[in-house]
Amino acid sequence: MPAVYIQSFLASVLLAFVFTRYIRDCAIAHGWVDKPNVGRHFHSKPVPRIGGVAILLAFLCATVISFILARLTTAGNSVSANTVLAVLAPASIIFLIGLYDDLRPLKPTWKFIIQGAAGVLLYFGGFGIYQFDFFSTNHPLRAFVGFPLTILWVVLITNAFNLIDGLDGLAAGSALFSTIVIFVVSLVRHNSVVSLLTIILAGSILGFLRFNFNPATIFLGDSGSLFIGFMLAALGLSSSDKATTMVAVAIPVVSLGLPILDTAISVVRRFLSRKPLFTGDDDHIHHKLLKRGYSHRDAVLVLYAVTAAFGFLSLALLHGDSMIALVLAVVGLGVWIGVQHLQYAEFAELYAFFHNGINRRQIIANNVHIRRAKESLNACVDLDQLCRVLKDALEPLGFDGFVLRTDHLDGFPQSTLNPLEHVSDGGLEYAWTNPSGSSHAWEFRFELQTLSGEKWGQFSVVRDSLEEPILLDINLLNDGFRRALSEAVPRAFVGTLIGMGDLRARQTQLVSKSVSVH
Repeated sequence: MPAVYIQSFLASVLLAFVFTRYIRDCAIAHGWVDKPNVGRHFHSKPVPRIGGVAILLAFLCATVISFILARLTTAGNSVSANTVLAVLAPASIIFLIGLYDDLRPLKPTWKFIIQGAAGVLLYFGGFGIYQFDFFSTNHPLRAFVGFPLTILWVVLITNAFNLIDGLDGLAAGSALFSTIVIFVVSLVRHNSVVSLLTIILAGSILGFLRFNFNPATIFLGDSGSLFIGFMLAALGLSSSDKATTMVAVAIPVVSLGLPILDTAISVVRRFLSRKPLFTGDDDHIHHKLLKRGYSHRDAVLVLYAVTAAFGFLSLALLHGDSMIALVLAVVGLGVWIGVQHLQYAEFAELYAFFHNGINRRQIIANNVHIRRAKESLNACVDLDQLCRVLKDALEPLGFDGFVLRTDHLDGFPQSTLNPLEHVSDGGLEYAWTNPSGSSHAWEFRFELQTLSGEKWGQFSVVRDSLEEPILLDINLLNDGFRRALSEAVPRAFVGTLIGMGDLRARQTQLVSKSVSVH
């Protein structure tokens, strides 16, 4: 078999090279090209997108040659034609719907239905999830659990490679790394059929990649990405079927980590942002790398490295169940770091949601504090009392002071405004953390308006540091708190002036008819 593997690989590389070049030139000559769409595509000139045809032809021809070589040697008995047909028949269906979608866009519903049907054929053809250590060989739940899992796996991986096919050479190169991993695993598990088909697929991809790497002169198209994804889904299931359940599941999942991760992130972020799950966007992993400043080629090389890392970790699982915990921990840590680096707005919001959930008790306490402050504001009769109430209410919440900006107090001496102090912009400030006049890092401002409709300027709460989050429903400040404050401010100033015996209090009373002095 080693000689057959080498000969099959070389044959598939050569065939893919020849077929790809011929199909590319033929497509360009007949105008079967994908014209660039500004805003969606990265290529600047028309490029054929039927590269999947070249890969399929190279794969089929190389498979026939491999069978002939195997029959001429003692390796022929280890390769079953029926087993090969069991995976090639549904794979051909997947290729055809991809090719149809390249020519005439197909609705996602129909694609999923046909992919599911191909998964059914695959399952009953012997390429499915059958290994369950907790079920006996003839246990009826084996099929009840394994059948839907097989369909789900096939649909997931098939479409995952289609989703990452957004940069020149990305899907094909990532598939090449995953194919090599599956080939090694199948060799260790002595699965000759999977080893042969995998090495042929690897050669077909490599021969095509010569024309698909940046700058690409031909694209995979849906026919190529869906075909490769389906083949890897099928071969990945069977490459480790002689291992324990945990290892048999973990190896293909980890080895195909990049497309699975990109698909999972896409589904979660679209769900969080209430976007259609099957509508394309420009927030896939490769798009985020481009937005972070990576060049087209550098982004692809980075993702090649990520795929290789996933592959290396999956090979570590060949040592058995003892490595699962370590590998999953490394994968989890790497994924967390990567998602943080990509700076997805949806995940930042999700983190904030859970963070607020942890601090929910404190948020409730602070909200209650603001609601009770409204009652205290209703009892304020002078400026000194108003400032004490506001400090007692706002300081525990992390605020450092407040600023009042109003024209009603122009010309009043400082002695009548204590403990407020004038600041450079003409406002009046009361700060309990930093001295008056210092700049503030954060400010929340709203209008003061009495029940009679009289406007009394603007009120701002300020913070000098942004290190700690505001554990408060900020809408409470703009609701009942604002209304109570709008009545308390003019009442407090009038009360202060009356207490000082200042005759201008009478003038203020005439202007502010809605104020009731207590």
